[in-house]
Amino acid sequence: MSHIEDLEKKHEVVEEQAHHEHEDEISPELEALINTNPATGLTSSEVEERLAKFGKNELPEKKTNPFLKFLMYFTGPISYLIEIACIIAAVVGDWIDFGIILALLFINAFIGFIEESKAESALDALRQTLALKTRCWRDGKLQEIDVVDLVPGDVIVLRLGDIVPADARLLGIGVTGEATEGDLQIDQSALTGESLPVSKNKGNTVYSSSIVKQGQQLAVVTKTGENTFIGRAANLIAITSEEGHFQKIIAKIGNVLIWSTVVLVIIIFVYQMVHFRGTEEGNWKNVLENCLVLTVAAIPVGLPTVMSVTMALGAKQLAKKQVIVKRLTAVEEMASVSVLCSDKTGTLTLNELTFDEPYLEKGYTADDILLYSYLAAEPGANDPIESAVRKAAENSLQVLQTRQEGSHDVPGYKVTSFLPFNPTTKMTQATVANLETQDIFKVAKGAPQVIINLVGGNDDAVRAVNALAKRGLRALGVARTIPGNTEVYELVGMISLLDPPRPDSGSTIRECNGMGVDVKMVTGDQLIIAKEVAARLGMGRVILDANHLVDPSKSEEEVTAHCERADGFAQVIPEHKYRVVELLQKKGLLVGMTGDGVNDAPALKKANVGIAVHGCTDAARSAADIVLLAPGLSTIVDGIKTSRAIFQRLRSYALYRITSTIHFLVFMFIITLVEDWNMPAVLLIMICVLNDAATLVISVDNTQISDRPDKWRIGQLMTLSCILAMCLAGLSFATFYVARDVFHVDNDVLHSIMYLHISSAPHFVIFSTRVPGYWWEQPPHWLFTVCILGTQVVALFFSVYGVFGPTEHVAPCGWPWGLAVLGISLVYFMLLDVIKVWVFRVWNFKLTAYLFPTPARKRKLLARQEDAIKHKSVKESWNKVYKVVETYRVAHAFNRQTSPAV
Repeated sequence: MSHIEDLEKKHEVVEEQAHHEHEDEISPELEALINTNPATGLTSSEVEERLAKFGKNELPEKKTNPFLKFLMYFTGPISYLIEIACIIAAVVGDWIDFGIILALLFINAFIGFIEESKAESALDALRQTLALKTRCWRDGKLQEIDVVDLVPGDVIVLRLGDIVPADARLLGIGVTGEATEGDLQIDQSALTGESLPVSKNKGNTVYSSSIVKQGQQLAVVTKTGENTFIGRAANLIAITSEEGHFQKIIAKIGNVLIWSTVVLVIIIFVYQMVHFRGTEEGNWKNVLENCLVLTVAAIPVGLPTVMSVTMALGAKQLAKKQVIVKRLTAVEEMASVSVLCSDKTGTLTLNELTFDEPYLEKGYTADDILLYSYLAAEPGANDPIESAVRKAAENSLQVLQTRQEGSHDVPGYKVTSFLPFNPTTKMTQATVANLETQDIFKVAKGAPQVIINLVGGNDDAVRAVNALAKRGLRALGVARTIPGNTEVYELVGMISLLDPPRPDSGSTIRECNGMGVDVKMVTGDQLIIAKEVAARLGMGRVILDANHLVDPSKSEEEVTAHCERADGFAQVIPEHKYRVVELLQKKGLLVGMTGDGVNDAPALKKANVGIAVHGCTDAARSAADIVLLAPGLSTIVDGIKTSRAIFQRLRSYALYRITSTIHFLVFMFIITLVEDWNMPAVLLIMICVLNDAATLVISVDNTQISDRPDKWRIGQLMTLSCILAMCLAGLSFATFYVARDVFHVDNDVLHSIMYLHISSAPHFVIFSTRVPGYWWEQPPHWLFTVCILGTQVVALFFSVYGVFGPTEHVAPCGWPWGLAVLGISLVYFMLLDVIKVWVFRVWNFKLTAYLFPTPARKRKLLARQEDAIKHKSVKESWNKVYKVVETYRVAHAFNRQTSPAV
C-alpha cells in the first residue's frame, strides 16, 4: 500500500490557475443590513426604509433638451463675433449684410445639428441592460417584483438564463433552503471582458447585468442602482463631458483672428471718428457701417461652415464603408489619434470558444478526439464549452456533415445511455454502440484532472494541460474504454479551447502600427489569456495587470510611463480602462478606444475617439463617437485613412483662411490710416460670399495622406500664415501704388482693380496650401479647380465691366488691367508655394521651442534631447559590440583556413 502511495506522490498534478477578480468592498454598515434570513427575506417596512435610504434600483436619467442643444451651435468665439456683426448690421440698417450674416450662422448650426443629431442616450442604454422582473423572498413569501424595487438585503433567486438584477452575494443554497451542489456559471463578458464563463460559489459576488449560464442559487442583494458595478460605469459616463480636441483648435484659431480683427477695427473706428469729425463721413452710423463691412470681410465667417461641410461629406464617405460617425468632429480627431486602446473580448477576438490545437495520445487523431467528444456531448445543452465542442465537430467531421438536418445522431454509432455533467464527478459519460462492428464502448469527457485520474494517471498529459493553462487555454479531457472492456479507460487526448483572434485583427494592428498608431490591449480578462492573444496577434508581450494602474507606491508620472510603455493591461475594471485613457491624454496624446461591452462604455466616452465595434451592446454604441457596422477592426484602417485625408483638407483651408484674413487686415488697416482709402461695401461683401462659397468644394479635393498621426501645429500654422500674408500684403501695396501713382487711374477704377486683386491673389493661394509639398505633386481635383477659377472669372467680369456702377463708386477697369491682375495673382501663388515648402522643411519642434518658448515646450525639448543622447550612447555601444563580434568572426575564419588538415 505504501508503495502505491509513493507512486502516486511521484505523479505530476494538474496546476490550478488562479482566477483574479475584482471584489467590491462592503462597508460594516452595509454588511449589517445584508444579514437577511434567507427563508423569509425582508419585511415590507424594512423595504420601505431602505428604499428611502438607498433609492430605486435604477440609473439616474439625464435628458438633453434638443432646442438647447441646437442653440449650443451658436456659441464660440467666431459665432459670437458674427452675432455682434449681425446686431450692428441691424442697428445701421444694412439689411443685405444682416441677411447674409444670419444665413451663414444658421447654415453652420443646421449642418452640425442635423449631421450629429445625437441624443445623449448612454445612460438610457445602460438602463436597458438591466432585468425588468425578479423573484424575491419578502414577508416569508416568494414574490415576483419589479427590479427597480430591489433594496440591499433582499434575497433573490438566480436561475439559468436570468439577468442578474443587482450586485449580490451568493448564499450557496437553493430556493427552498437546501444546500446546492456545484457552482453558478456566470457570463460577465459584457461587464468585465472575460471570454470564459466564471464559476461562482458561496460568498462570491455576482454583478448586475451579468447572465446566469448554469446552476441555481439564492443570493442577497448588496448594492443597487448607481452603487453597483454597472452604476459606477454610468457615473463615469455622466462626468465625461469635455470639450473636443477639434473645438479647442478652432477656438484657438478663432481667438487669434477675432482679437486681431477687433483691435484693428476699433483703432480704425476711433481714427475715423476723430479724423472726419464734423463731416458727413464722420457720422457715427457711417463710420460704424464701414467698420462692420471690414469686420465681416475680415472674420472667417465661413470657417465653421466649411469645416462642418467637409467633415459631413467625410462622414458620408465613411458610411459607405460601414463606419457610422455619430459625432461629426470625431472625423477630424481620428486623424490625430496616436494610441488606440482596444478591448480584447469581442473586439480583437470573436467572443466565442473555439477548438484549438489539441494534445493527442499516440494512435489518435484530431478527428478521433472530436468524434468522441461529440458522442459524449449533451445535445442542446446551453453551455459554451459544450457548444464549442459540438460546433467544432460539426464543422470538421465529414460523417456529421452528411446526416439529416436537425439530427443529433452520429451515423454508424448509437448512444445507448448518457450521464449528463455532474458537479460532483465533473464529467459527462456516454455508452456507445458501433453499429458496424457491434462493439460497445464508453466515452468520458470532463475536467482534465478527473479524466487523468480515470485513466490511472498520465504525466505527459498533466504537463500538456499545465502548459495549456499557462497560455490561458481551457483544457478538456477525453477518454474511451479499451476494446473488450467497458470499465478500463485509456486517454484519447486533451481538447484545448480559446476565444480566438478575429481573422483581420493581426493585419489591422500591423497596418495601424505602419501608420504610426500604437495599439494597446486593455481587457478585463485574465493576464495569461491576454498574453496568449497578444502573442497570436503579433503584439508585444508586455501586458501588465491592473494593479500597476492603482499602485500607491508609484507617482502619477511613473504610472503614466507604464501606460506609455506597456502593450496592454489585463484584469481591469471600467474605472481602470477610464484611467488608462485619462493618463495617456494627460501626456498630450490623442487616444482612440474600441470596445463592445458595458465595461467599455466609460472609456469610450472619455477617449478622444470612442469606437463601438460590430455586435456591441447598446451602452457601448451610445457612448461611442463612431460605430462599426462590419465585423472586426479592418474598417478602422479605412476610417484612419479617410480622416487623415479630411484633416489635410481642413488644415489647408485653415491655412488659406488665416493667411487671407491677416493679409486683408494688414492691408486695409495701413491703407485706411495712411491714405484714407476705403473699398465700397458691396465689393467687400462679394469677396466674402464668392470666395467662401467656392472653398466649400475643398471637401472633394485630392490630397496627400500622412503616414503618421496628424497634428495641427498651431505655431507652424500661424507663422506660415503670417509669412504668406505679409508677402501678399506687399503685392497689394505694389498693385495699389502702381495703379494710382504710375498709371494714374481714377479712384473708381482703382476700386475695381483692387477688388479683383484682393479677390484673386489670396484665393489662388489655396492651390498651394492644399498640400504640404509643391502644388503640382498632387494635382487638384477638376471640380475644385473649376470652382476656384470660376469665382475669379466672375470677379474679372465685375471689374472689367464695372458691373456695380457709379452709384457704388465702381468704374470699369478694362480687359488689360483685368487680365494683368489675374495673371500676376496666378504667378504669385507659385512663388509663395516655394516659400511654403521651405518653411515646412526647416520647421521642427526645436524651432518652435525657440520661437515660442513656454515652460512645457522647454521641458519637452530637454526630454527629447536627453532621449537622443541615450539613443546615441546605446547605438555606439552596440556598434562596439558588433565590431568585436565581427573581428572575432574574421579571426575565427582565418584560423580555420590556415590550420593544417588533420
